[in-house]
Amino acid sequence: MTYPLPGRRLSRAAVGVLAATALTGLASVPALAAEPDLGIGRLAPITGVQPGSGVDVPFSLLNKGTEEVGKVWVTYSVTSGLAAAASYENCLYSKGTAHDEEPAKDLAVCAFDQPLKPGVVYVPEQPVGLEALDNALYDNVSMTVEATEPGPSDGGGTDPVPGTDAPLKLVEKAPATEADRASHGENVTSADVTAVNKADFALTGAQLKGEAGDKVTATVEFVNEGPAWVYRELGRSAATVDVRIPEGTTVVKAHDFCSPVTKTHYSCGTSQSWVDEKRGETYPFVLRIDKVVEGAAGKISFSGPARPFDENAANDTAEIVINAGNGTTGGSSTEGSSASSSTSGGSATGGPTTGGSTTGGSDAQTTAGDLAATGSDSTLPMVGVSAAALIAGGGIFYAVRRRTAAAK
Repeated sequence: MTYPLPGRRLSRAAVGVLAATALTGLASVPALAAEPDLGIGRLAPITGVQPGSGVDVPFSLLNKGTEEVGKVWVTYSVTSGLAAAASYENCLYSKGTAHDEEPAKDLAVCAFDQPLKPGVVYVPEQPVGLEALDNALYDNVSMTVEATEPGPSDGGGTDPVPGTDAPLKLVEKAPATEADRASHGENVTSADVTAVNKADFALTGAQLKGEAGDKVTATVEFVNEGPAWVYRELGRSAATVDVRIPEGTTVVKAHDFCSPVTKTHYSCGTSQSWVDEKRGETYPFVLRIDKVVEGAAGKISFSGPARPFDENAANDTAEIVINAGNGTTGGSSTEGSSASSSTSGGSATGGPTTGGSTTGGSDAQTTAGDLAATGSDSTLPMVGVSAAALIAGGGIFYAVRRRTAAAK
């Protein structure tokens, strides 16, 4: 068979043969099946939950396509104040670690090996059973429905373990209405779960001694005394601590999570948008004593978002005191140009309890993992080991830290 040279025109007969061949080839290609179109009903917020009590989470599914779907997977995750109360046989349970500025979560992947007819709303025989733990306060439950089995979580965590109780099953509720189709517009949904609980945020200051020209280190500590953990919205600092520098001193080096408001006023944030119970942040400040002002004191206080969960105001303020002699405010006194203050009360030790959480005492939040050069879409890019970022509109300093921390 000869091929026409470039520039030569094909005859009408040749064009007809080629066209017929092309049409025959197209006819032999099988039609692609339509992708399943699944939706999950929007979850309503759950409030007034008592720690230690059960939490029922009803959900509904809708096959919005035109073909029957033979099997679906429903994944649900909960933050650290919640846990699975039921162990369904058709679900795999695991614990995920904190990653991408998200806290650690418990995960369950449930396989429903039953067909979903098009245009019919399905609900479980009973709502998903959860339990509010002692540290519950501001928590979240998220759910997703898929027609293919989800892969392992990118955040790592424990190996999935199958449940041991009777399987969770779906039942037909009713043919879908237009309102049902509107409320099942996406295959993912989430809801806040708010418990009736408290969290005591506490501050500790320092007492220092030194002569003019000396450099001293004042260590300010913030700790969440619990019993609840506190989870703010993504991009919000879990707490904002205002540190005012004593008269006669100059800041030589501030902590990376602290940014200057003025030369004598710094605003400090947290490495994540949550803080676990008995965890917090430590903010060392290297100060130079320019002039000895006996009893000079700088105030430490909270600012930022309201803390309706914190009913103990007695530990909401502290001081950095220079040359205070045997005073009692703040931590213990130290002397010398390289002195580092020791703090009393409100400190915490040990690693994170839920993975990727903030840490208290001298074990700052840097222990849980390395920083990323760039964050997710909701974070700000950063360079170096750690940095503080000013969140626009919120007036809160939020040090972005990406980590994959294992629970301890």
